[in-house]
Amino acid sequence: MSQSIEADLARIAWQEERLQFAHLDRATAWELGCRLKAAAEARRAALAIEIRLAGETVFFLAMAGTTPLNADWARRKRNLVELQHKSSYAIGLALQRDGQTLETKLGLATRDYAAHGGSFPLRLAGSGCVGGVTVSGLPQREDHALIVAVLADYLGQPLAELALG
Repeated sequence: MSQSIEADLARIAWQEERLQFAHLDRATAWELGCRLKAAAEARRAALAIEIRLAGETVFFLAMAGTTPLNADWARRKRNLVELQHKSSYAIGLALQRDGQTLETKLGLATRDYAAHGGSFPLRLAGSGCVGGVTVSGLPQREDHALIVAVLADYLGQPLAELALG
């Protein structure tokens, strides 16, 4: 299992490196949110979708079939990405590998932070993390994969090179 976690962590680091924007603004965030909605509909999935730039929510949608719990999971995953500037799935996998929790490693309360897949840092090339995109409603690996697929398509990156195995 540790080998697969290491492989996933390496692939997620590659995703974060490759899926960077040359330009990122509210219009871009809106387009990404709409693409995530369409991707969820194509999978017949109900998701809460949130995109934040510079600490401000610029896109939010709770699709039919979600509950306030989905929005709360999105908030908790997003909080972790905004704090660590890394994918929530990568953080969760690293904690699992190390036998730790957010509370033991970082002193973070699980009421406000979640190390589960579904939140991904938005990076501006040359500037670093400027926001995050979060979904909640699928199993965590699928939440992560959906975001990566939409970002790869938007940025013209080959998904086959980026997708988790």
